Amino acid sequence: MSANEERSFIAVKPDGVERGLVGEILRRFETRGFKILALQLTHPSEELLREHYGDLASKPFFPKLLAYMQSGPVAAFVIQGKGAVKIGRAMLGATNPQDSAPGTIRADFALDIGKNVCHGSDSVESAEREIALWFPQGVKPYTRAVDAVLYE
Repeated sequence: MSANEERSFIAVKPDGVERGLVGEILRRFETRGFKILALQLTHPSEELLREHYGDLASKPFFPKLLAYMQSGPVAAFVIQGKGAVKIGRAMLGATNPQDSAPGTIRADFALDIGKNVCHGSDSVESAEREIALWFPQGVKPYTRAVDAVLYE
C-alpha cells in the first residue's frame, strides 16, 4: 500500500447525526483531499460496539458509552489518502472538546467529552481493524483524476 492509499475509519456519533452534522463533517474531509471509500448510516449492535470499544470495557463509563452509541444512527465512513490516520485525528481534535484546537471538528461542534461528535482511528492498525468490523462486506478502492493534482 502506498502512502496515498492509507485508510482511516471515521464515525459521526449519534449526537452528530441528530444535529445534522454528517454532511459538514464529510465536506471537511473531502475538501482536505481525502477520498471517501465507503459510507453507511447504521444502527450499531451491542456486539459490534463491544468489539469496537473492547479496550474500554473495564472503564466505569463503558455501559454509558454503549447506551450512547446505540441511542441513534451512526454515520460510518472510510477515508483514504496520505496521512489519513494522523491528519484525520488532527481534523477531529482532542477527544475532550475542551482541549481541541480552534477549527477542529470537536472544537467547532462539541462541548462535552461524553458527546464529542466523532470517532477516528488512532493508528493504521486500528483503522484496518475498525474498517473490517464496520464494513465486513469490504471496501472497494477506485481512482479519481483529482488525485493527480493532490499528490506529488
